[in-house]
Amino acid sequence: MYIKNITLNNFKNFENSEYSFSKINCIVGDNGVGKTNILDAIYYLSFCRSFLGSNDGDMINYGKDFFSVKGEFLNENTQISDEGDIYVISLKKNERKVLKHGKQPYKKFSEHIGKIPCVVVSPIDHIYITGRSEQRRKFMDIVLAQTDTVYMDCLINYNKCLEQRNKLLKYFQQTQVYDTVQLEIYNEQLASYSAKIQSKRRVFFDEFITPFRNYYEYISDSKEQVDVVYKSYDGDLSEVLLKNYEKEKILGHTTQGIHRDDLVFQLNSHEVNHIASQGQQKTFLLALKLAQFDYIKQHTHTHPILLLDDIFDKFDFSRVTKVLQLMAQDDFLQVFITDTQYDRVEKIIPQAKKDESKIIRL
Repeated sequence: MYIKNITLNNFKNFENSEYSFSKINCIVGDNGVGKTNILDAIYYLSFCRSFLGSNDGDMINYGKDFFSVKGEFLNENTQISDEGDIYVISLKKNERKVLKHGKQPYKKFSEHIGKIPCVVVSPIDHIYITGRSEQRRKFMDIVLAQTDTVYMDCLINYNKCLEQRNKLLKYFQQTQVYDTVQLEIYNEQLASYSAKIQSKRRVFFDEFITPFRNYYEYISDSKEQVDVVYKSYDGDLSEVLLKNYEKEKILGHTTQGIHRDDLVFQLNSHEVNHIASQGQQKTFLLALKLAQFDYIKQHTHTHPILLLDDIFDKFDFSRVTKVLQLMAQDDFLQVFITDTQYDRVEKIIPQAKKDESKIIRL
């Protein structure tokens, strides 16, 4: 996938700005000028949300009533000179955001996920190591949602059913009135969706783990043993829920299911957050994201857009150089890099790609 240009209207700190892009795009400027916001706008067109975790309303420029982001995209086989597909996402205050492909609005945002595959490497990735399990589940969901529409549908339906079951359990807790027939219906639905999601997550990690280990070894020049262990419940979920029924009546929420899954990041058989140095943790996270890129490319037959935000803050020069050497092998179709130093950016662009690069100064 390739984005030719983007137009930002009242998006964050941009009032009315338009940028055209090349294959390697370096966005350079002082802190606070909006470098990351351009990457976030591209990500927003891909996922209909911010990778920074910002609320939709916070994307509107201060004092304005709306924002819009328009991007023109080309697929793998389209010439750069051709016209691309136009996607526009917009939001007016106190209204729902709207996403259009051409002039046709989407009924559900889930129908769009995967149309513009995208991978972002950012300093906030460290939350995968230090954050709660839901952050690591989100990593899985971002990858699989871009490659498997069935997974996306199952996850949406599972979460709806989980919400309804939790409301029922909360009602049990507050009223001491029990509707076991309705609860059994939710149990069966949850078990069905959960089994499909769990199976797809396990298959994903069977494929994911080898490229992840290879990338870690390549970036670090190290023979350390790294691993990602997928933790989930055992057995049939309907039976597990039945065993936990008395406990859940008291607690008022569902204690078992794929919504409690987690990932354990390991270095030499120990948890990364316990023994790894900062450099090892950063390398671990970068290898995760590159393996994510590789997995999406293999399963969609499309090169995701790669967004590298403040990569010099995240990694030392040798690691950045190794990543960008991959670009010379055409592993990346389009890359965006943000940095504060113009001279440094010029040095890291591979010589073979100089004619296909662009530096945007803000």
